[in-house]
Amino acid sequence: MSITAILLPVYVLVGLTFVLLFLMGSKRVASLKGGEVKMGDIALGERNWPKRALQFQNAYHNQFEVPVLFYVLVVLALITRKADMLFVVMSWMFVASRLVHAAIHTTSNKVSWRFQAFVVGVLILIAMWVIFAFRVAGAEAGI
Repeated sequence: MSITAILLPVYVLVGLTFVLLFLMGSKRVASLKGGEVKMGDIALGERNWPKRALQFQNAYHNQFEVPVLFYVLVVLALITRKADMLFVVMSWMFVASRLVHAAIHTTSNKVSWRFQAFVVGVLILIAMWVIFAFRVAGAEAGI
């Protein structure tokens, strides 16, 4: 499998993170300019942002939780040369679940839908880790 094919899902997930960062920033600036929040209200880290700004903030912060396990796995799969077509397909499935999760988080924010997208992504990631672990162990055992 080519390095580009393996890294493309990573690029998309990193892109999502940056998009959420800029959207969160724009919501915060709009809240400050619109007078919904005063600079003094946030200077000490208080969470006085309007609901909409918090949605983007939380969606952004979510990109530094479960996805970190994905990034580590991709690096390990590249180093050990265990990334194949199945790995790439599952990577895209995981990234799709993160895109859906972020879309729900920043629009309707319906928790039951968001949770379903989260669980799908986590289950895919768990499967990826298990497959990877078995492949590494199998290679070590000469299987």
